Amino acid sequence: MAVAEEAAAPPAAAVDLLPQGQEVADTVIELAGWVVATRDSEGYPFAIMDKAAAQILVFGGDGRLRGAAPALFGSAVGDHIAPGIAGLALREIPGKDRTTPAGRFVGGFGPSLDAGRVLWVDYDSGVSIHPTATGVRSEKRAERLASPQPDDNRITHGCINVAPEFYGQVIEPVFARGGVFYILPETKPLAEVFPEFAQGRDTAQRSE
Repeated sequence: MAVAEEAAAPPAAAVDLLPQGQEVADTVIELAGWVVATRDSEGYPFAIMDKAAAQILVFGGDGRLRGAAPALFGSAVGDHIAPGIAGLALREIPGKDRTTPAGRFVGGFGPSLDAGRVLWVDYDSGVSIHPTATGVRSEKRAERLASPQPDDNRITHGCINVAPEFYGQVIEPVFARGGVFYILPETKPLAEVFPEFAQGRDTAQRSE
């Protein structure tokens, strides 16, 4: 009965916190469609993160958009994971290695040493999603999230920060049982990071 009622209930409206007038890249839209069509997330909810646009889009296991919001990413441009970085204190991470890695990751909620309970995107590399904290006031993280300029959103040591309200309304309930996370590359070729998606995308474009 509960399942039937849930299926009959209209989907909740997606939470949209993106700056007014800021659009979502075609690649993000196409990747979301590919994930749903190929069931690449195996029915789990998923998120797509576009570092170049400083955006995160969250989808339920049914493929419906649950929310879109600005996010903060690693201060260093790059897609790599530095060896042994998960074992370093934040202040010990070299500037060039403060990257948010690109790729497909399977993660879930768990404890952390310095940020309480977080949503681990990739535990081995120490990358998680968590709400912005007051932290160092000079970093102005809340102001950076509100800025329409993506370059303002590069400030973290590699983790992804979102507004507390987005975390509470979207991230926590959608990923309560974990999910799949797709982080688009900014320096590596798309075909190197997501080869199956890139191949299918090229095939579709040639047939148009």
